[in-house]
Amino acid sequence: MKSNKFIGSIGCLLVLMLSACNDEFLERYPLDEVSNETFWNTENDLATYNNTFYHMSLNDNTIPIMMAHDGGFDSHRYSYYFQDEFTDNLAPRHERHLFFQQVRAGKQIVPNDAQWFGYTGWNFVRALNIGLENYGKAAISEEVRNKYIGEARLFRGWFYAEKVQKFGDVPWVEQELNIDDEQLFAARTPREEAMDNVLADLEFATTHLPNDWGDGNEPGRLNRWAALAIMSRVCLFEGTWRKYHGGSNPEMWLRAAADAAKEVMDNGPYAIYNTGDPENDYNAFHRVLDLSGNPEVMVWRRYQLGIYTNHVQSYFSYTGGATKSLVEDYLTTDGLPISLSPLYQGDETIEDVFVNRDPRLRQTILHPDDTEKYKYHVNDGREYPRIVGMPGGYTTTTGYHIVKHYNADDMIGKAYNTAETPGIILRYAEVLLNYAEAKAELGEITQADLDMSINLLRDRVDMPHLELNPPMDPRYADDGISPLLVEIRRERRVELFLEGFRYNDLKRWKQGKKLESPDLGIRWTPEAEARYAGAAIQTSVDPDNGNTYIDVYKGTDWENPVFDEGKHYLWPLPLDDLAQNPQLEQNPGYN
Repeated sequence: MKSNKFIGSIGCLLVLMLSACNDEFLERYPLDEVSNETFWNTENDLATYNNTFYHMSLNDNTIPIMMAHDGGFDSHRYSYYFQDEFTDNLAPRHERHLFFQQVRAGKQIVPNDAQWFGYTGWNFVRALNIGLENYGKAAISEEVRNKYIGEARLFRGWFYAEKVQKFGDVPWVEQELNIDDEQLFAARTPREEAMDNVLADLEFATTHLPNDWGDGNEPGRLNRWAALAIMSRVCLFEGTWRKYHGGSNPEMWLRAAADAAKEVMDNGPYAIYNTGDPENDYNAFHRVLDLSGNPEVMVWRRYQLGIYTNHVQSYFSYTGGATKSLVEDYLTTDGLPISLSPLYQGDETIEDVFVNRDPRLRQTILHPDDTEKYKYHVNDGREYPRIVGMPGGYTTTTGYHIVKHYNADDMIGKAYNTAETPGIILRYAEVLLNYAEAKAELGEITQADLDMSINLLRDRVDMPHLELNPPMDPRYADDGISPLLVEIRRERRVELFLEGFRYNDLKRWKQGKKLESPDLGIRWTPEAEARYAGAAIQTSVDPDNGNTYIDVYKGTDWENPVFDEGKHYLWPLPLDDLAQNPQLEQNPGYN
């Protein structure tokens, strides 16, 4: 739904929340105000109230579910692009991204109050529950009413799932609370009970939301297909979490993930964007301002001058750059990992890195020959890559500049906070990846399953198909999973890079120890030192191959990252919340 449709919706919410009920039948309600007693009459009233949820969820910090880009100055931190900074995908050094560096290094500080993307946003739950308690008053059919109930329950289930993923147990609330309610000071609801409630909300939404709201879906309200995509994401997380961390009935959750994804695949109106141009199709739609009509983009956030804008392109330098770890995960053109393929040309120069590799690599990381193609750094004419310390231009901590999302036309000649880069909230590729992984985790995946999911993504970039029995990449032989799951996870990392998935993926797979590896950049040789004159970097030798690389955090507080298996899979609760409610217990390791 376009942002201008949300303007003013919040006012309705505030009026409703402040309105008081009165049992006196002689009490007359003001004719010039909206009140709780007079509002809930028509379908339009319900639709107007539900618009509030879209408006509130524009705040990607307090309600980080429909993640896109915050506007103005907050574009520098609240964006789905930056979520990969919690992981081994990106290596930020900018002081404004200190929180990402702390979490990445395992040195997260227990906050006094809500931190970024943290233990906050509970006013959103209250708004949802106000609606759910009042929709029944409208004189409309049950079928129509259930559309709006489903919309609210989708938001509630999605919100709570995100909180469970970060904090574990949560305070589940499903009615409007006032300042004197005892439930405000209740203990957290156990994780599995809360997730049962989440699943009930999502199942209701996928049953009662319409396939199409008749709004053109440009971007539009969340429809049934979006609810199914969200359900596949949430259930895959919960199923794999329970499988690898311990928990009851992980198979049920994995089955629900697979079934939800398959329903979208079989009956939904979506398809992989593929024009037959493997050298450009992967990143083409990540680099445009208008995603209308794209068959792969299921839900997106539009930004429009004079209504709602961002500055995320100009702030992207804060991410530092992509890592050696990410770059090495791209396969060679024979479908083999670089550790096994005779086609791999090594990494002595950055140009070598791109030879005989999955085309998604060159559509994600800047090749020096592509600076003019992308009008890189607003077409400044300099040679790239450029490393921190080099004079002029756009520098990176690793040497790996990112172009997957890059749109110079959204920066050239534009003033601060007038950019319109859209945010992709749900895309069909994720649904395919969710399906393949869920089926593989259940131990029942077939070649046909791979062909209707991952191999559609490979077809777009003209890569060999994934077969049921791929060779084991020796770099992942100690992960305790099958070679097929290794490749499915690799595909997810490559396809969904810079879309905010890597951190949750590592957590649910119980692979947090991967975050103890240092973040390295490009190969550093005497030739590189001459080529990148002025670069202010530290280097280390990679013990796996004996070569020297940029070491982004050497000599800093983040030089030796740690990951405590008993602590870091969850985030700490704020001290203020613990002080206000003695029933809350801090997560393990943070006391």
